[in-house]
Amino acid sequence: MAGTLYLCATPIGNLKDMTPRVLETLRDVDLIAAEDTRNSIRLLNHFEIRTPMTSYHEYNKVEKAYDLINQLNAGKNIALITDAGTPAISDPGEVLVKLCQEAGITVTSLPGPAACITALTLSGLPTRRFCFEGFLPFDDKKEKKAILEELKEESRTIILYEAPHHLVRTLSCLYEELGNRKVTLCRELTKKFETIMPTTLEDALHFYETNDPRGEYVLVLEGKSHEEKAREKEASFAQMSMEEHMKFYEDQGMDRKEAMKLVAKDRGISKRDVYQYFIKNEERSS
Repeated sequence: MAGTLYLCATPIGNLKDMTPRVLETLRDVDLIAAEDTRNSIRLLNHFEIRTPMTSYHEYNKVEKAYDLINQLNAGKNIALITDAGTPAISDPGEVLVKLCQEAGITVTSLPGPAACITALTLSGLPTRRFCFEGFLPFDDKKEKKAILEELKEESRTIILYEAPHHLVRTLSCLYEELGNRKVTLCRELTKKFETIMPTTLEDALHFYETNDPRGEYVLVLEGKSHEEKAREKEASFAQMSMEEHMKFYEDQGMDRKEAMKLVAKDRGISKRDVYQYFIKNEERSS
């Protein structure tokens, strides 16, 4: 009978956030797969856990996943932990979970700390709708450009991660591409020197250009408001002639009546005004 893969959330700073269920599981499993065994050994020693460990990280995530799956198929129970927080979130664990599911191996998650959710709740920004982007892919310019284009129009609150030595670069890029939006910078979450900094992209950039960033950061960024989107849409359509505007919708397969209705809505005028415009134009051309 195959074993089970346990995704075990570990503290993002404060060791008191370790749950009893995770402690019990880490003691009971046959093996712990850790992102960095050098970091995790300190955690395990603190709680006097003697379970064997093996490394599972970004650079061996596929090859090692198959080795772990073989051990699971042989009946071993394995716990997966990351350096801090919940495994598989912006983490190589997502590959192992996918391959385990494809292999029919049971995977279960033991919930606990997650830096992205902790920061969101502290941000003061809307929490009902949000998206998690993780680290921006600066090494792939094409992908970075595509993601920034999406984020530019994103109306939900946006959550990103960044390392201290790349913070200014990321703030500069976001300010240049998205404009001066509200942002809350969170660092040292759950620790003694936890810092929550509600500000704007412009002010944050100016601050960190003269103050060295320290610690890992979570950036919680406001999305584009529906009102701003509506204004931009109205402005773009206002630059079109009425004929071009109608053609825009008719080219999508809409009938004339439905196209007129949408043109009126886009321009903030009545459908009757649109109808009268085209009647008059037809009279002039006849």
